[in-house]
Amino acid sequence: MEQEEEEVVAAAARQDEDSQLIYRIERPVYNETLIQAQLLKRKEDTTTNCQKLAEKFQCSSEKAKAAALSFMPILSWLPSYPVKKYLFSDVVSGLSTGVVQLPQGLAYAMLAAVPPVYGLYSSFYPVLLYTFFGTSRHISVGTFAVISLMIGGVAVREAPDSMYMNINATGSNASDAINVELRDKSRVQVAVMVTTLAGLIQIVLGLLRFGFVAIYLTEPLVRGFTTAASMHVVISQLKYLLGVETQRYSGFLSAIYSVKAVLSRITSTNIATFLLGLGCIIFLYVIKVLNERFKKKLPIPIPGEIIVVIVSTGISYGLSLSKEYKVHVVGNIPTGLRPPAAPNISLLPNLVTDSFAIAIVGFSMDVSLAKIFALKHGYSVDGNQELIALGLCNFISSFFQTFAVTCSMSRSLVQESTGGKTQIAGLLASLLVLVVVVAIGFVFEPLPQTALAAIIMVNLIGMFKQFRDIPSLWRTSKIELAIWVIAFIASVLLGLDYGLLVAVTFAILTVIYRTQSPKSSILGHVANTGLYCDVDEYEEAAEYEGIKIFHSNSSIYFANSDLYVNSLKEKTGLNPEHLQAARKAQKKRKEKTNSNQSSLLKICAKYKDEAVTHHVAVAEDQKNGQFGDRHGDSASEEAVFLEPFSTVHSIILDWTSASFIDSVGAKAIRQVIKEYATVDVRVVIAGCNRNLLAELDTLKFFTKDLTTDFLFPTVHDAVLHCQHSNSHPSVAAVSDMT
Repeated sequence: MEQEEEEVVAAAARQDEDSQLIYRIERPVYNETLIQAQLLKRKEDTTTNCQKLAEKFQCSSEKAKAAALSFMPILSWLPSYPVKKYLFSDVVSGLSTGVVQLPQGLAYAMLAAVPPVYGLYSSFYPVLLYTFFGTSRHISVGTFAVISLMIGGVAVREAPDSMYMNINATGSNASDAINVELRDKSRVQVAVMVTTLAGLIQIVLGLLRFGFVAIYLTEPLVRGFTTAASMHVVISQLKYLLGVETQRYSGFLSAIYSVKAVLSRITSTNIATFLLGLGCIIFLYVIKVLNERFKKKLPIPIPGEIIVVIVSTGISYGLSLSKEYKVHVVGNIPTGLRPPAAPNISLLPNLVTDSFAIAIVGFSMDVSLAKIFALKHGYSVDGNQELIALGLCNFISSFFQTFAVTCSMSRSLVQESTGGKTQIAGLLASLLVLVVVVAIGFVFEPLPQTALAAIIMVNLIGMFKQFRDIPSLWRTSKIELAIWVIAFIASVLLGLDYGLLVAVTFAILTVIYRTQSPKSSILGHVANTGLYCDVDEYEEAAEYEGIKIFHSNSSIYFANSDLYVNSLKEKTGLNPEHLQAARKAQKKRKEKTNSNQSSLLKICAKYKDEAVTHHVAVAEDQKNGQFGDRHGDSASEEAVFLEPFSTVHSIILDWTSASFIDSVGAKAIRQVIKEYATVDVRVVIAGCNRNLLAELDTLKFFTKDLTTDFLFPTVHDAVLHCQHSNSHPSVAAVSDMT
């Protein structure tokens, strides 16, 4: 029975062995000199720079067609649009999105500090243009809370209420003391100029293929920033919810000043305004919960926003809330579209920084959401074309009195969940807005502002759920948590513009910190595998006798070169300065011993960081007072027998993780190699990639003493070389360097 079990086990072992892939190779030990001489020959590029330039700018029908399709993606998908398969879904999705876009356009205009009709303009022109130039099939471009708030902050800063006070105004109402018409006109000019400049910046960045700038807005940074923006939005809507008149603040501590202003006038709350707003919030929240819970059963989401707009407008009109209860309403909405007009260029100098921030934040929101939907539905988006498309939407639309836009997460989810297939859905949504602007805009004049405030607040619930990131980031990455918190706090206290600048700066500093403080380790060999792992972390990893393998997971440049060298000396336990000092002390004491003609002397050298004892034994012939050697060949010759200063004869620098090196780093490595050579410890480099090798060549790293014989393609090549060189000193690859 036992024999049968043993046979079964043996058969299973043979089967496992047969099924397991075997990695077996036998080759000479390579160094870089041998590789360049025998294995690799660099391809010769005979093309001149003029030829490359001419080829790049050479025009052909294929290039012209590709450029046209890239610049206007609608030309690539519209001719093959499957009408029977997609049209019905796009119509349903477009109408559903348009129904949501109408109230959001009116509401977000309040955030941008412009009259509500400009929110409708911003919900039509950019959406129409994106159909032709955009590459995402599912995002809904238009007004967005964060961008609207950033524009509103700039508009309030450049055109504050204090500039438009009526000198002869009477009455206690703050609005009577302000020339609202002139103020709003100035704020519209500011918003339009910011939008023009932001669009121009986006177009230029897109043409220069600078779509990658969005990577500097990492996900934790964006989520912390948008959460802070949501706080600003909610605070800015409190006065509309309560029906109180307060000044709108911008800049440092504006959120605190706004809360203080609202609380100071809370006793003058308009009860009718507050009750209507509170009822709208409760209704919208219930609708949002129902849409989320029954989204698989509902053919389309319940349009809570448009229901609130219609019902609250009807109540306001029927009960004359504006006249009888002093409830603030939207007011005049002019019918029709405005003719195009050039922006006020004189405002440009004060708006460059704000426009750049709005351009980057808007593009970041757009491309991140576009990539999410593209990944989900199996197509690709072009980041640079998205940048150009968004820039064209903002730039061209600004001549028709719009403010900056980007994609909205809530509307994009509606467009995608209701079956939207292509950009046709966005086109139909914009046409629905056009019908309202041209034909029935006046219907919404009695719409209470508190209802719009309720729509804004409820739509930000998803943003506030981002606070859940904090415990998750605490468990996974403390540095990313710090980025989230800094972005949030800085944006709340300093304002969105300076808050974003502080957040980006801090995120870049974390990258510098990580490269300045890399993890270093000494590697050991895992038997019979060819693998090298951290000896402090894995029991199976064992060091070779006399060889230290140093690994650091960072590149070497000016910011961390000193740290790299210090870590090397600390991890290996070999400091050339200490060893050199010990050698000098030994030589000095040897001379003293010779002068005193001692029979035997033990010299002990201790240093600050490490305790090492070296012994010098000197034999003396007591009869004639002269030294004799081991063979007794000469009575006058000294015989000095020294124990080695260190058992380590080689150090291998593992550069498999290094991606670049600068001149400071190259000098530091060259110097440390020389220092170790003076104490008879060779230093070699392993795992250097070809790009890094080219950088070393450019930096003139190699000399007649420090050749490519020091470089090895793998750690194992370097180990075998060091072992062979130590067993055959006469053929050592590294000589003493002074």
